[in-house]
Amino acid sequence: MNQVNKYIFITLLIIFPFTSSAQNEQNVKLAFDEFLKMVKQYHPIAKQADFLVSNAKANKLTSKGGVDPKIFYDFQNKYYDSKSYYQLSNGGLQIPTWYGIDFKVGLENNFGQFVNPQNVTANQGLSYAQISLPLLQGLLIDERRATLKKAMLFDKMSLFDKTIMLNDLIYQAGKSYWDWQLAYANLQVFQSALNIAQQRFNAVKRTVVLGDRPAIDTVESYIQLQERLMSVQQSQVDFKEKTLWLSNYMWLDNNIPIELTEKSIPEKFSISLEQKKILLTFLMNTDSLIDNHPEIKVYEFKRKQNEIDFQLKKDKLKPTLNIQYNPLGQSTNLNWLSLNNYKWGFGLGFPLLLRKERGEVKMAKIKIDNIVSEMANKKNILINKVKLKQFELENYKNQYTIYTKTVDSYEQLWLSEKQLFDTGESSLFMINSREMSYINAQLKLNDMYTKNKKAIIEVLYALGQIENLAL
Repeated sequence: MNQVNKYIFITLLIIFPFTSSAQNEQNVKLAFDEFLKMVKQYHPIAKQADFLVSNAKANKLTSKGGVDPKIFYDFQNKYYDSKSYYQLSNGGLQIPTWYGIDFKVGLENNFGQFVNPQNVTANQGLSYAQISLPLLQGLLIDERRATLKKAMLFDKMSLFDKTIMLNDLIYQAGKSYWDWQLAYANLQVFQSALNIAQQRFNAVKRTVVLGDRPAIDTVESYIQLQERLMSVQQSQVDFKEKTLWLSNYMWLDNNIPIELTEKSIPEKFSISLEQKKILLTFLMNTDSLIDNHPEIKVYEFKRKQNEIDFQLKKDKLKPTLNIQYNPLGQSTNLNWLSLNNYKWGFGLGFPLLLRKERGEVKMAKIKIDNIVSEMANKKNILINKVKLKQFELENYKNQYTIYTKTVDSYEQLWLSEKQLFDTGESSLFMINSREMSYINAQLKLNDMYTKNKKAIIEVLYALGQIENLAL
């Protein structure tokens, strides 16, 4: 719904309660596809789904901060009892990398009466570079790389989490719309039945006055009229309840809720040719759609994230061996490649029993196996659910086709009985019985309408493609 149509629609909803009685006869039709588009675009849960993606991107940006270059500077000065003990300064640039190698360049300048001899530098200061490299543990993966990899997966997974949230929202909104449509269709049936009962009551009163019918017939026709009136009132309550419930899904920009008025009505049962093509295409590609179902894709990303954790835990089984090499030189002579000026060292460590590390590896493997099992079970459930919903859809379609003819037959019986009643050859009891059978048949057909509509939603929801209804 474009901006112009949206505001026209909202204006109609607002002004209708205040228009003249002639205008109040008009209704505002809320089409199913336009309703779903509004839900998808403006409902707070739809916006929350967007927040999932935004949060994932922010999390990825945070994780990338682990390899951000950093400027550093440390300064210490001790002055006591009129003596300058020392002045130490060290500043430069530190560059961590994706591959676990860290680079650092800097300038160190230390002087004073009591500076530690190993920290003494020339008057111009001491320039240095540092290369830090893990050779065993941390060579292929470390906490920094694992966090960033998982954040990148989380960013992709958030798109499927968003789809799941939208699918759930559209699924519930779609069912509520067709419940609303059913309440409206039933109200129409009862209102029509009330009009017929009113006309009959007036006709019976005239025939009683003329002496063609006994006076007791007015009592029976009046009872029928009252019962129909009660049915209309109850259906009005039901329609109002469904209207208010549907209003829960109606929103505008800036979290502004919309309340539908009693003049808002649903569309009649229909499904566009394009929707039929979409549904047929989906049903022909069930296996592929199940493999790419958003819930299955979320499981896959969770498995990949846990595999990263597993790799990290396995890497902890290796000894730690980190080497550092620092070329040195005066600040006025940056000849760092000289073999005569350098500092280097290494650190080695290895737990003897590795109980903590082996336990963490086992727990990480169990998590992966558990996710794989859950994913297989979920896929099987989805496949069977699609088959069931597809069967229900076909069954409801057949039932509707068959029962449409049944309703026509009930109508013919009622019309035939009406002709007999109008000619005085039938009783109020018989015409009321025929009418009630016809009314109940109409109500049952309305219910089958709703089952067909909901069955389409159920199939697309099981396939994870219900969002396509709100294109």
